[in-house]
Amino acid sequence: MKDTPRILSHVSVGLLDAVREAHPDLEIVEIPDSGPLPEGVRGEILLTQAWGSANLAQVLERGVRWVHTYGTGVNAFPFDALGDIPLSCSRGASAPAISEWVIAVLLAAEKQLPQSWISAPPERWNIATLGSLAGRTLALVGFGGIAQAVARRALPFDMRIKALRRTRQQSPIEAVEIVTDLRALLDDADHIVIAAPETPATRHLLDDEAFSMMKAGAHLVNIARGGLVDQEALRRALDAGIVGLASLDCVDPEPLPAGHWLYSHPRVRLSPHISWSAPNAYVGLVGPFIENIGRFRRGEPLGFQVDPGERY
Repeated sequence: MKDTPRILSHVSVGLLDAVREAHPDLEIVEIPDSGPLPEGVRGEILLTQAWGSANLAQVLERGVRWVHTYGTGVNAFPFDALGDIPLSCSRGASAPAISEWVIAVLLAAEKQLPQSWISAPPERWNIATLGSLAGRTLALVGFGGIAQAVARRALPFDMRIKALRRTRQQSPIEAVEIVTDLRALLDDADHIVIAAPETPATRHLLDDEAFSMMKAGAHLVNIARGGLVDQEALRRALDAGIVGLASLDCVDPEPLPAGHWLYSHPRVRLSPHISWSAPNAYVGLVGPFIENIGRFRRGEPLGFQVDPGERY
């Protein structure tokens, strides 16, 4: 491959200053994500969105040898268009911000925020029945970069932590117990955080059967993808008190249509997929891309690769 490949980008070049600083000799050509491409434009690298683009097939015919997504979850990516072209993503780039958001909602649940704030004299001062993270059991559905970041931040709060993996591969965090069975993960969990990719194998992983494994009043947190939860099953679990609270940053579909029941259910706290947001979040998303550009130019194996069979 040539030493100075051209980058075709569906991402605004205004967000790619860090790429230009790291590789100032490379040309970045911003291209439309739909409709015809400029005549004669070709490039070896494509930077695109995690859901691809309407004209992806046409772009890939312009000499593209590697595709990187400006995001992490690639469940909506049109894999069939890739052929043998490798795909990588910005896996792990948002882990610090998302894990902080998770800790925030865990604390909010235990400390009854914001409902414990007052705007008028209460009936009694100095009396409350607040909870604590200390001694609570945290169940992590998945144990990739985001879940590991959550675990590292939860351990100082003296939480017991379990994580679900497909195999009993040793935990990179000694204090975290690895389980391979969903029931073993859920049956005594106080807080359950969904941090797994959405794939055909994990879609609606949290269904009626899974909710029946939980103890009453569990707190469900989703920062992964809405498709991992059967939302009608969640509604039944909420109404039955099995799930005492659902803090959802991801839902299905996104955005939710007006009038959807998740907007108004008293046991749901809904945010518009913003847990990734933090200062310099956009810069962080290009970090894996910058690293891989160096690998690509040196002819080394790419990092952060997506398995087209597993789709993550």
